Amino acid sequence: VQVQTVALLLSRVTWAQNPRKRLAPPKTPKAQCCDEVRSLKVQVANLTSILEELGRKQESDLMNVVRQIMELDQQNRQQEARVTEAESKYSEINNRVEIMQLQTLQSATQTSSDATYDCASLFTKSYKISGEYKLPKDEFLGTPELSVFCDMETNGGGWTVIQRRKIGLTSFHRDWKQYKSGFGSIRGDFWLGNDHIFRLTRQPSVLRIELEDWEGETRYAEYGFFTVSNELNSYKLFLANYSGNAGDSLRYHNNTNFSTINKDNDKCVDHCASLRKGGYWYNCCTDSNLNGVFYRYGEHTKSTDGITWYGWHGPNYSLKRVEMKVRPVGFQP
Repeated sequence: VQVQTVALLLSRVTWAQNPRKRLAPPKTPKAQCCDEVRSLKVQVANLTSILEELGRKQESDLMNVVRQIMELDQQNRQQEARVTEAESKYSEINNRVEIMQLQTLQSATQTSSDATYDCASLFTKSYKISGEYKLPKDEFLGTPELSVFCDMETNGGGWTVIQRRKIGLTSFHRDWKQYKSGFGSIRGDFWLGNDHIFRLTRQPSVLRIELEDWEGETRYAEYGFFTVSNELNSYKLFLANYSGNAGDSLRYHNNTNFSTINKDNDKCVDHCASLRKGGYWYNCCTDSNLNGVFYRYGEHTKSTDGITWYGWHGPNYSLKRVEMKVRPVGFQP
């Protein structure tokens, strides 16, 4: 019995020191499915992360491409602007060269029958470019060489511009002598000069007046007959045969003498040239005042001394741009 007891004790001790490994129970199909789902979720998360990273990189690359395209487009516009500017300068220089060449040829071939020069006569000699020209001196009148601006495009061309207002930096509140000889810049604001206007209108002429307001609208008035007397007759104005869409606001000034701040020749008790601040064919006083004060932005209610044309905007609106030009009655483009 003792021996059996000892053997039993030894066997228990041995089992305690080396217990048997328990076998894990086999997984059920449901547990396997959960593991696969978890694995798939991890893979999906990884793929999503990769896609997001690729998306960010693609967006960054796209932004870089767009930025490069915008830079190239800006460079292209700058290049086009430089080319356009260069072409414009070349065209202007080329025009001036052509004008000089034509005038050199003309001066070499002129005859006594060409005593009167204007832009219309230049037009008939193939001068078709608008710009500044030099008219040769007139031996008969004793007038010197004269620089003029020719409009070779409007309504058939051949126009000699005698007045322009568009910039506003040149004062037209001048005396008799200045209006007689002319003032201003031939490419900017100017008055050609009463002596020169008399010279141009010795032959019956057409007067065209072009007007523009501050809203960008344009109108014109044309007089089929226009002439100016000499200084002895105070450069008296004669005109007739109105047409156009601006209104006949120069007719009131017909058959009137020219007046300036120091020579009052108007038909009024008031000194119109002083009141209207310009030299003009004042009556008593105005239905138009194209040599008045250059007021910006149209309305000026303080007085009626602006660049006015009553038939269009009335006495209290000063126009943005005015141009007066003449050509012979018989001109054929």
